[in-house]
Amino acid sequence: MASEGVSSTVSSKTGELLGCVSGVSRSCDSGQRCECEPDVCEPPSLEELEEVLHSAQSSCRHGDEVWPNLYLGDMYMSHNKYELWRLGITHVLNAAHGKMCCKGSDDYYGTTVSYYGVPANDLPTFDLSPFFYPAAQFIHQALKSGGKVLVHCAVGVSRSAALVLAFLMIHHHHPLLAAIRLVQQKRWVFPNRGFLMQLINLDYTLQRERRD
Repeated sequence: MASEGVSSTVSSKTGELLGCVSGVSRSCDSGQRCECEPDVCEPPSLEELEEVLHSAQSSCRHGDEVWPNLYLGDMYMSHNKYELWRLGITHVLNAAHGKMCCKGSDDYYGTTVSYYGVPANDLPTFDLSPFFYPAAQFIHQALKSGGKVLVHCAVGVSRSAALVLAFLMIHHHHPLLAAIRLVQQKRWVFPNRGFLMQLINLDYTLQRERRD
């Protein structure tokens, strides 16, 4: 996916050129180095992200493989033990742990599946960011060991999607926009505005750390 060009002005229209601000390059969604120096991409705005998310084609499947051996799904998929067995799922990350609609515990899945629960509410006011790194590490270690992971919440588009995006940003160095577009190839996602702002902050922090 090619990185977007450099312009002197910032446009809110999807696909148009995004400019450099204060020497920091904008919208490097390919993971490649931008033309501006230093080679740190300023995260897209909330409005830009929401336009990209709105533009994607909707999906109605219960689960999708959005990264090799990493599935993003809903509560129906998480409750279907036969389907999880058929897919070879070895790890489950429940982003709605403890909620009435989402079963989930070590007891529920038994000894053959490793379980990690994140008790998140799908509200813009909920701070999901403390779970970004632990959840990303859980996914990373599972995949590294040859496992298959299901990350889910109630619908599989907001809480769980935000954690999958954080994983791609932390462990695979994808800028936020690139991570969203990668996941969109397989599944429609739309984290709430609060989660998007937290991911934007994560994007900025990771970009600064990698530059330094």
